[in-house]
Amino acid sequence: MKINKIVLNGFRNYEWETAEFSEQTNVIFGNNAQGKTNLLEAVYLLSGGKSFRTRSDRDLIGFNYSEAEVLAEVSSHERDQTVRIRLFPGQAKKITVNGVKKTGTELAETVNTVLFCPDDLNLIKDGAQVRRKMMDQAISQIRPKYASLLTEFNRLYEHKTRILKDWREKPALLETLDTFSDGLCRVSAQMIRYRAAYVARLNEEGSRIHEEFSGRGEHLNLCYHTVSTVRDPFASSKEIYYDLCEHQEKHRQAELESTFCLTGAHKDDVEFTINGISARNFASQGQTRTAALSVKLAEREIILQETGEYPILLLDDVLSELDEKRQAFVLNRIGGGQTLITCCEDAQISARTGGKVFSVEGGKILACT
Repeated sequence: MKINKIVLNGFRNYEWETAEFSEQTNVIFGNNAQGKTNLLEAVYLLSGGKSFRTRSDRDLIGFNYSEAEVLAEVSSHERDQTVRIRLFPGQAKKITVNGVKKTGTELAETVNTVLFCPDDLNLIKDGAQVRRKMMDQAISQIRPKYASLLTEFNRLYEHKTRILKDWREKPALLETLDTFSDGLCRVSAQMIRYRAAYVARLNEEGSRIHEEFSGRGEHLNLCYHTVSTVRDPFASSKEIYYDLCEHQEKHRQAELESTFCLTGAHKDDVEFTINGISARNFASQGQTRTAALSVKLAEREIILQETGEYPILLLDDVLSELDEKRQAFVLNRIGGGQTLITCCEDAQISARTGGKVFSVEGGKILACT
């Protein structure tokens, strides 16, 4: 799949700009704060209707604009398609594909992306929330039902958290606490099955890529963890639900005292080991970056397996953070699909990729080659 052309109207710092991309590599260069990442953000929006930088659509609308629009001509699944996303402050976004109304979840049926940005280099060392976000973003693109479950989970979690925070001042809130707890257990049970299955695939693909990357000298392993009472994350949703209910019952009083929700999929994590040793605690910076790169490239392979097409790969100013060996490994593996690379300097990267080059300055996009 590929983005042939994109039009930005009032999006971030773009007044009205268009870009026509190569079906292979596209190098987008310019100084910081000129709009390079904003352009990648617009492409990413096409794959799920959400930004990777903010939860508020208002942040995506340029100053002095009452709305913003991202319009793209896309080739995917052997069809030419037109995706249009209109954003409004304080209102739901409007999404259409070929003029037909769609939800953000349904966009994944048309466009898939894999994003790799500097923050992802800390995927292994950072807290569990980062790894849960990685799972959520990836699974939502290949399993539309998961995206709906995630939305419902967040709704239930926010309601339950509010009850736990406010019940002392408003004791009547406790009348609904168990209802929200049960709902969280039911939704979490389904999410856990999706996550466990995805991490198993990510481990298979990621360890293979990592072995190639490290010269077969190191073995990467990913292990999915959820709450302690879940005996088998690959079991049926019903079995996992009962296990979660057991955990909930044991921790109900602790939740009331701490005012924190202690049972659910928000407690999940992924453990990375290299040669059997915890990567988070003992891996060097070089090892953690190699592991993170391997996982992102594995994510790309999984989408290819699911859809029959490479997703659009978005590399946001990440190559400058890598040494020459890791740069070369990434650039050698991006063939076969469309890639957008942002950087501050274009000469070296464009020469090594032979890609189409764009410059971005002050929200203006200029095709250089």
